[in-house]
Parts: sequence; structure tokens; C-alpha cells
Amino acid sequence: MTSSSSPLPATADVVIIGGGVMGCAIQYHLAQLGVPNTVVLERSVLAAGSTGRSQAICRMHYSNPVTTELAWQSLQVFSDFDARVGGQSGFVGTGYLVVVEDVDAAGLERNVAMQQELGVPASLISADDLARLAPSIRLYDDERAAWEPLSGYANPYLVTTSYAQRSREAGAQIALRTSASAIELDGERVQAVTTTNGDRIAAGTVIVAAGPWSKPLLAGVGVNVPLIPVRHQVATVARPVERVPEHPTVGDISQSFSFRPDGSAFTMMGFGDDPETPNPDDYPEGVDPSDATSALHRLGRRVPGLADSYYRGGWSGLFTTTPDWHPILDAIPGITGLYCAIGFSGHGFKLSPAIAKAIAELIVENRPRDIDLTPLRYARFAENDLLQSSYRYRVLA
Repeated sequence: MTSSSSPLPATADVVIIGGGVMGCAIQYHLAQLGVPNTVVLERSVLAAGSTGRSQAICRMHYSNPVTTELAWQSLQVFSDFDARVGGQSGFVGTGYLVVVEDVDAAGLERNVAMQQELGVPASLISADDLARLAPSIRLYDDERAAWEPLSGYANPYLVTTSYAQRSREAGAQIALRTSASAIELDGERVQAVTTTNGDRIAAGTVIVAAGPWSKPLLAGVGVNVPLIPVRHQVATVARPVERVPEHPTVGDISQSFSFRPDGSAFTMMGFGDDPETPNPDDYPEGVDPSDATSALHRLGRRVPGLADSYYRGGWSGLFTTTPDWHPILDAIPGITGLYCAIGFSGHGFKLSPAIAKAIAELIVENRPRDIDLTPLRYARFAENDLLQSSYRYRVLA
């Protein structure tokens, strides 16, 4: 694998900016389509940004068919990763429970009906059903729930490095600790990418998949993308396994947080979206004690057996959000050869296998084979054609 001290090629068919799961998976799929002469530029190490700080929940509950279908296709890859890609995904099937208040019941029903129409195993469940499926979980009288039996969580580092290893075996290159400084144009056509190390790679195709660093890169070629980074916190607690030996992954819309098992003896919570816009190069990477305390209270309310669990530690990462909390997956209009896979708003990891395949097909074959990405086009913001959510908790859009 190329490091910052190794020479980069002078030319490539495709340069991919960003070595998270998206960039590495796109590179893999390009190689599968006969385009191995590619370079990933990663400013740090693989999965060091939003990917590695993800809760890595793999669920299919969304309010829009395009994201539901991407999640469903991706789950099938995560759960059969070694056969489909090669390597490990760390996928653990736990089942996924969605809990909403009565005010969101109509949205829950609508979303589950849409999932079922797409062939996704999902159903509305009663309190009695939940008592059989997950007896440790408490559902209150003013709440409703839905269940996905096949969902769970995976390991984002293993997934990213597995994609990278398969790409490298096909002849692709990955440059670590090498930041892209600019995209060069020849008129209205991509010409090259330069790096902060002084390298220049001539390429007719460039894919920007750099998370919160994507906005300034694209601004350099006159493209304004509506991206806002949001700090999101993750914390783990020790689980008293004698009382709660296991529990499912839960999207607790009612209490605006989520949690999942973390191995056999711990639980991981995601919470506390920060209202301030962070600098991706300098933001608090730890957990705010008051937010962790609040999340622990909510966890104990949902799982009474975890009420006196103790906090082990945590971290913060960034969601790169768009106005409708859905990604931009498109060729950039007006600049031939420039593509983006950005703005994942906390959804990127769980959608990455299907998105990467679709973007590679868009580049090589001019359109994805299995999914219509039109709802996620760049122009939807100017056209005021945004995707909608059934819920107030936007990350569960």
C-alpha cells in the first residue's frame, strides 16, 4: 500500500479523494468493472474519519424507497461479506427495533409498509411481541414499535480495509497521509489532482468522497455543495450480563438516540448531535459528561436492567449533513469527469456497499444497474425537490 513517502503515479484513470469506506469500496468496484488503474488519496489512514467513528448499525428502516433499497442491498453484502468481497465485515445479526411515540405512529406504519413492498423483512410489533423477541426492552403505553429480524451491526475498520486489500490485489493504489489540495480543470473537464505533498496525478475522472473535507475541495472548482458537519457522540457502557445477557440494536426515535450491543458484555450508545458547526480539523473528539449522563438515563428507561451500567469511554465523530439528511451521489453538472459521493448525514457506512457499486457503474457504464440514484442528485436542492422524513429525529430519515 502506497504511503506518503512512496512515489505516486503521474497518471491514473480515476483519482478518488477520501479513504473511508466509501472511497475504498468505490475503488474496489471500479476494479471489478475492469478499471484497476486508480488511486485513493487519504489525508490520514484508512477509516480515520467518519467511517471509523461510526456506530456501524446496519438497518433498513428509512422513509424513502431509494435509501431503503440501498440499505437492503448493503445488508446482504455485510452478512455474506467473505463470499461476495473477500475478508471480514464483523457483521453481527441482532435484530433491529424501532420505537416511536404515538405522534409518529403513522410514519412508522408508512415506512414499514414501504419496506415490505420492497421485499425487506420488517413488521409492526405489539408489546406482547416485543416481550417474546426482546424481554429486556420496555415499551410504554404511548409508544409503537417495528422489528427487522435480519439487521445488526458490523465493523467499519474491517470492512474498509478488506475493500482496500482487494483493490490493492487488483493493482489499484492507495496513498496514505496524502491530502488532495486541488482539482485541476481544463475548461469544463477534469484534468488532474494535486496534493499537499507536491504531487500531481493526471486523471480524466475524479471522485470526491472526502466527508466534511469535501466542501472546500469542490468550492475550488466553483461547486457549492450544501454540507454542514455535525458532531455526534458515541459512548460504551458495561452491561451486567447476568441481568441483560443480550439485547437487539435499537433506534429509539422516542428518546432521540440509538444503541446496540458491543460484543458480548458491552452496549454502545449514539447521541448528542451538537448544534454548533465543528471544524473537521479541530473539534472535541471526546464525550461531554452531561450528554453521556443523559444518554445513560434514556438507556435505563428503555432497558431497566441497564439502569446502573457504568460508562467506559467514548468518542465523537462527524456527520456531514445535507438539508434533507441524505447524500449527494452524482456526476457534477457542467464539469465532465467530476463525481461526488458526499453528505451521508450519518447513513454512509450502512449504505456503502450498494452506493459504491452504483457509483462505479455510473462512471463506467453511465448508469447504475440496480438502483435509480435520481432522488439523490446534486440538483435537487436548487430544484427544491428534497427527500422527506417521517420523523423529527433526522438521522433516522
